[in-house]
Amino acid sequence: MITLHHLEYSQSFRILWLLEELDADYELKLYERDPQTLLAPAAYKALSPTGAAPVIADDDLVLAESSAIVDYILDQYPEGTLRPPVGHPDRTRYLFWLHAAQGSMMPILLMDSVFRIIEARVPFIIRALIRTVLRRATDGFCRPRLDLLLEKAEHDLASAPWFGGAELTAADIVLCYPMEGARQRGYLTAAHPHCHAWLERLEAQPGFMRAKARDGRPGIVLPL
Repeated sequence: MITLHHLEYSQSFRILWLLEELDADYELKLYERDPQTLLAPAAYKALSPTGAAPVIADDDLVLAESSAIVDYILDQYPEGTLRPPVGHPDRTRYLFWLHAAQGSMMPILLMDSVFRIIEARVPFIIRALIRTVLRRATDGFCRPRLDLLLEKAEHDLASAPWFGGAELTAADIVLCYPMEGARQRGYLTAAHPHCHAWLERLEAQPGFMRAKARDGRPGIVLPL
């Protein structure tokens, strides 16, 4: 049986939702972040090569990395509908967004998080200077790249309700974290009505609501 080692306020919420959406038989182990560093506790770091979430165990197998975990779990449920089959018209669209979530969107949001942490922790006497430098880096690097991705997201969601096409797929589940992060950070604006509508549909999904209840947190919240 799969065990999800679930770190609060982390990307592992997506795996929790995936397991709920599949109505899988699994065990959930919860871990809290260090209140000072916001990092995972030592017991969690011991499970993963990088100490990052998510991590699952299945008998003797221990697996990290979101995309690898998603594919592994979907392979255990070949009859599921969360992955368009090879040859399906929506297969390429699904693959793009499944991998854009981790390969493009999350690195940008991680950089944004690092900038915010640096700004919050530098000595007060140089904070104004550091804030100016980091915000120029955000406006010059992070925002233009994320704006392009959100423009494509808005375009694709205008033609079908989900990132994987007509039906909810694992691409939507993987994207819930970076898209909510984009909304929290102000990257998602009134210029993205289809993206906002997608988030509303996502949060109304029964599997999402069950995962949120098991998570015990108010919603998808980035640590900073």
